[in-house]
Amino acid sequence: MIKALTVSLALAGMSLSAAAQDAKAGEKLAAMCIGCHGILGYQASFPEVHRVPMISGQNAKYIVASLVAYQKGERKHPTMKGIAGSLTEQQMADLGAFYEQHGRSSVVSVAQTAKAPSAEVKALLDKGACASCHGADYNKPIDGAYPKLAGQHADYLYVALKSYKTEGMATLGRGNAIMAGQVKAFKPSELKAMAQYIGSLPGDLKTVPQPKFR
Repeated sequence: MIKALTVSLALAGMSLSAAAQDAKAGEKLAAMCIGCHGILGYQASFPEVHRVPMISGQNAKYIVASLVAYQKGERKHPTMKGIAGSLTEQQMADLGAFYEQHGRSSVVSVAQTAKAPSAEVKALLDKGACASCHGADYNKPIDGAYPKLAGQHADYLYVALKSYKTEGMATLGRGNAIMAGQVKAFKPSELKAMAQYIGSLPGDLKTVPQPKFR
């Protein structure tokens, strides 16, 4: 498991380290993203109705890793595959840099205390060893190649988790060996309970409305 984790982190970080990041260039590229990720409450209908993920404040390294996965077909989603397929390695790095700092405020906010999970949910999270990768508060992953999860839309988290259980479909599913092995140990109701708890936690992720005209 440790060996697989190390290899996964190394591969996920290759694209980001290969290109210098330019957040200003990424801001221009983000015009293709704001139609979904820049609208508060925007919902996607594939593979089921759910809010699109908040990506402002997400780790740059993870954003790049995700785009690479869509481009290679390791993550199957027609719209995201088309977008990722149009990007160069440099453009992915620039988008990652932009979204990592997007929405940050110069005002230091008072830290919120994460609420404790119920005994049932805690047992599920412990069983999945979720904090070992995503951090004790689910907002500080052990490596930037892993996503911040705290505060993410619970319905999106649930759809994302289920996608790792999907196999043999051309337009649906995620091919990550570590996550696939984890989620297969849980029933849908258990995945939903974990998603709802993690989505209720305070975190850095947000949707930042952006002007249509720049």
